[in-house]
Amino acid sequence: MDSNSVSPMPEMAPMAEFDKSPPSPPETPPMGGGADDLPPPPAPASTAAPGDGGVKVAFGEPVSEKHRQYDDDSEWACSNWFEYMLVVVLASLLLLGSLTLTLFWVLYYRKGFAWTEKPELQFNLHPVLMVAGFVTFSGFSLLLYRICRCCRRIYVKLFHTIFHALAIPCVVVGFIAVLDSHNLANPPIANFYSLHSWMGLVTMGLFALQFVVGFFSFLILLCCESATAAFRAALVPIHATFGITTFMMAIATCLTGLTEKVFFTLGKGYSALPDEAFLVNSLAMLLTGCAIVVGYIVMREDLRYRGHALVPAHGD
Repeated sequence: MDSNSVSPMPEMAPMAEFDKSPPSPPETPPMGGGADDLPPPPAPASTAAPGDGGVKVAFGEPVSEKHRQYDDDSEWACSNWFEYMLVVVLASLLLLGSLTLTLFWVLYYRKGFAWTEKPELQFNLHPVLMVAGFVTFSGFSLLLYRICRCCRRIYVKLFHTIFHALAIPCVVVGFIAVLDSHNLANPPIANFYSLHSWMGLVTMGLFALQFVVGFFSFLILLCCESATAAFRAALVPIHATFGITTFMMAIATCLTGLTEKVFFTLGKGYSALPDEAFLVNSLAMLLTGCAIVVGYIVMREDLRYRGHALVPAHGD
């Protein structure tokens, strides 16, 4: 071989051909696809995701389970507040006015009070104390659950019990006064023969039963509140129903007592409607108004105070 000749170049591997076509775009869902093809929208603020046990989410941040939710049911319109103030003020005036008018009647027309030395004047303690205990104190004890809107429920129960406790000595002394006035009269007057006396015994029995059951279930059982919560919750509607029934029975008993007393003292002159008869009739109308307004307030569900209802979070 000639030394000056150039050796041929070795064969090279053929160069790979590259695809010069532009890259294809990423696949996109077809137009008009279903909602399942789209990502879920973000949860709005202050809403709870399903299954989170009622824990709220505020501004995208989950609230700690130690927090509580408060449901305020006491947001009323102006008309609700006007109705509430009207009936509460009216009921308070009627309850206090009934006791005031009874006192005025006894002091001005019936010559005041005495004890066993004057049985006819000892009787005058009976209407005053019975109206004070069964109507005024008991009526305000019922209204406490509507008036005390800023107190904790345990304090309202305590005041409710105190007002009922104040009624007890009034009822006891009033009952003793009428018994003494009948037994010491000359000649003695029979006891427990009239409709008024029978209704009075039923009213006193209901009142005593209400006080014992209420004191036991709502105060003493608070020492073991968790164990007795279901029992006391079941007893609430029964206690409330018998409470308003006792109050209505007391009003009816007062009305029959006033009618009986005015017939005994005025006799045939009652039909001429003298001043004392007019005053007694007015007192009866005040007591009737107490029954209507207090009953309306207690039975009106919109006037019930619920306050801030505590809603426990999940896991508590």
